[in-house]
Amino acid sequence: MSGFFGVASATDCVDDLFYGTDYHSHLGTRRGGLAVSNRNGLFRFIHNIENAQFRSKFETDRARLLGHSGIGVISDGEDQPLIIGSRHGNYAIVTVSRINNLKALADEAFAARDAHFSEMSGNAVNPTELTAVLINQGVTIEEGILNAQERIEGSCSILLLTPKGIYAARDRMGRTPVTLGRREGAHCATFETCALPNLGYEPAHELGPGETVFFTADGYETRVPPRDALRICAFLWVYYGYPASTYEGRNVEAVRYQCGEALAASDSVRPDAVSGIPDSGTSHALGYSNKARIPYTRPFVKYTPTWPRSFMPQDQDVRNLVARMKLIPIRELIEGKRLLFCEDSIVRGTQLRETIQRMFQYGADEVHMRPACPPLIYGCKYLNFSQSRSELDLAGRQAIEAVAGNGASLKPFSDPDSAEYRDMVEWIRVKLGLTTLQYQRMADMVAAIGLPKSKLCTYCWDGEG
Repeated sequence: MSGFFGVASATDCVDDLFYGTDYHSHLGTRRGGLAVSNRNGLFRFIHNIENAQFRSKFETDRARLLGHSGIGVISDGEDQPLIIGSRHGNYAIVTVSRINNLKALADEAFAARDAHFSEMSGNAVNPTELTAVLINQGVTIEEGILNAQERIEGSCSILLLTPKGIYAARDRMGRTPVTLGRREGAHCATFETCALPNLGYEPAHELGPGETVFFTADGYETRVPPRDALRICAFLWVYYGYPASTYEGRNVEAVRYQCGEALAASDSVRPDAVSGIPDSGTSHALGYSNKARIPYTRPFVKYTPTWPRSFMPQDQDVRNLVARMKLIPIRELIEGKRLLFCEDSIVRGTQLRETIQRMFQYGADEVHMRPACPPLIYGCKYLNFSQSRSELDLAGRQAIEAVAGNGASLKPFSDPDSAEYRDMVEWIRVKLGLTTLQYQRMADMVAAIGLPKSKLCTYCWDGEG
């Protein structure tokens, strides 16, 4: 995944840019980048953050950056920001995107003989640079952004920094959020609204799907109006969005409490304690505990000073090592107990299986699992929040292949009242070694989010995106 932050200020913007970008660190662990505009031009810094936090890598750069406007990004993918020379003048650009037709668009640009790509990695075109090529095809920047959004298959939200101000554009289906903030003498754009309050900003405007705005220190104006169709990713609230952030008027932490309450309301199990798999499972567990009036405990404590989020590394062995090292069991809260755990989701289940085994090794009598969303059976084709090599890595798909064979229709397995669904869940339960396993129903998850299902992307659960 990726997240971005941009700011235009009447005074130097670097501190706001630095800390605003840092508030997106939960969205990526591979690359970080900052770009600023000042009277001498555009300047950028990009660092690898796989083995160090964003702040530590950019601390010395802060003293070398100076400007009244800038953009920053935390990314799990390509190097960015990029500085582009074009018919529109020089600009810097960052994106939160997934471009499924990347090769086709690049080949088309090559065939037209009016493009080249300099930001290559492993012989692959940098998606942010390709986005810039599509923007440069427009007569104006606004027209170019619209061209990019229309032609990209997947999703693409953009911040584009010019000497005169910043363009912010939300993906044409609004799959990821973009919000403007304001305070006296400054405006900003952010993926995560949790970046706003401690920097003194108030939310000013949430971009609609496909909307493009241009903002400066003095204000903002819509350059391309929003579309009607919205399909924002529901997983923002369930998993990867930050608890203090709000999208479409719905706070993440509040939604997770309600997801947990829904899990409790439909459950007949009465454990000794309710717990959450940290971090995102914690909020769901608190909602469950409060609703069920069952004590909340922490039989596993997360060691946060050095271990990053475990879903990020691409190597499975590294993921497993990180997952094991960061969770420290407490025998006194496990031994002889009937434990119920809430989790945001079960993706592959590899790390979760080992966690469950450790609980039984530490003397748990029962271990029940309650994921806050339905089983994942489709690989996401719109966002890069999970870079699984194949959707067949998903626990749900492994179960379907095991109980129904390769090539089985997936649709019945998304119906929680079908025999196929029950067989799939039972296979996963046995594989993970759980006492019971009960997933959130789609209707309950949607009700907790509080938006009509028609405005949510639920593709990874039921194929409807």
